[in-house]
Amino acid sequence: MIQKNLGTYARNTWCPGCGNFAILNSITNVLLSLQEEGLALEEVALVAGIGCHGKIVDYINVNSFYSLHGRTVPPAIGIKLAGERMKVIIFSGDGDAYGEGLEHLIFAAKRNIDITVIVHDNRVYGLTTGQYTPTSPLGFRGRSTPSGTKELPLNPLELLLVSGATFLARGYSNRMPMLKEIIKAAIAHRGFSLVDVLQVCVTYFDRYEYYNGRVYDLKDNNRQDFDEALKKIKEWDYNNDVPIALGVFYQKEMPSFEKQFISPALLNGSCEEKIKQFLDERR
Repeated sequence: MIQKNLGTYARNTWCPGCGNFAILNSITNVLLSLQEEGLALEEVALVAGIGCHGKIVDYINVNSFYSLHGRTVPPAIGIKLAGERMKVIIFSGDGDAYGEGLEHLIFAAKRNIDITVIVHDNRVYGLTTGQYTPTSPLGFRGRSTPSGTKELPLNPLELLLVSGATFLARGYSNRMPMLKEIIKAAIAHRGFSLVDVLQVCVTYFDRYEYYNGRVYDLKDNNRQDFDEALKKIKEWDYNNDVPIALGVFYQKEMPSFEKQFISPALLNGSCEEKIKQFLDERR
């Protein structure tokens, strides 16, 4: 069935100016574009965590699954293993993904499971009104740290690169044309892909002015060069007032986790020809 509009009846409750609107617009346009190119939207599954970002699946009319906080990756892996043809896309917040869910994220990258993770990285717990997260800058003053945080932020892209991720990128909610391109490339990548989106929370941590004066587009970088990717990723550590690169840092073709499994349905009374056909279709 061809869908022209992916909107739903759900009332949008995000704050005016929230960066989530840009991510919603981007993923909606990307899915419609992929549908025009032959992707059946019935073969798309969205998985969301707990947080303001999680509402995004209420606003997109495709298959979706709400998970527990920090637990977006396990059900996404289950969906992918059960249906190898599925395009599985995770939406997670920085607290959701890089805090409680970090161990799942690392192992998904290590296994190179073919899922796409889009992190709404506003660097604050917006839904619970302003606590600090793993990517909040040193000294961040919020509900849980009125005197400022005493710890440096995590650089998640650096950690995931050394954990084995085969596609890593950074987008920005105020650079939507580029964000659409990055998300589409991430979904097309065969293997674990993660897009860290600098998604501004205007209510509790408005960083539009900060980002607008520092972001720049990566150009002519060798996406297959691990050392070059690491250097660019470490250029900004989520704390310093330095230029912030946007784009795809790293992309490498590697066998994905689910390709190591053959569907049991093909083994029931199947012959060598069926197995060969199964493998040929996935090469």
